[in-house]
Amino acid sequence: MPTRIPHPPTSVSGQPKTGKPSDPRRALGQRIKALRREHQLTQEDLAEGSGMFRTYMSRIESGQANPTLTMLHDIAAAFNIDIGELFVPTEPTVTRTGTQRTAPAVAQRVVSPKPRLSRGRVSR
Repeated sequence: MPTRIPHPPTSVSGQPKTGKPSDPRRALGQRIKALRREHQLTQEDLAEGSGMFRTYMSRIESGQANPTLTMLHDIAAAFNIDIGELFVPTEPTVTRTGTQRTAPAVAQRVVSPKPRLSRGRVSR
């Protein structure tokens, strides 16, 4: 009988659960929440300013929703910022349990100046 190798636990998206905020939806949600607090807005205010329901805004902030590009433009417009600023890493924060959470890893990769190799076709 073959030996079964246990697989690490995975999230809904199929990615391994590592405890890191590597899910881009979660990283984006954390950034939007940080901006909302910085601008002293409620979820209701931000949702109204960007033409969404408050419940959907809550789902975006918690990383449960995957907003469209148009929605991201509307959110950025509500903050009066460029859409690119939604992907800038947030400052370290301290959670309710007293642990320190650093900037989202996904946002750090997005703004990394390191060149990436193309996965597309190579011109000859």
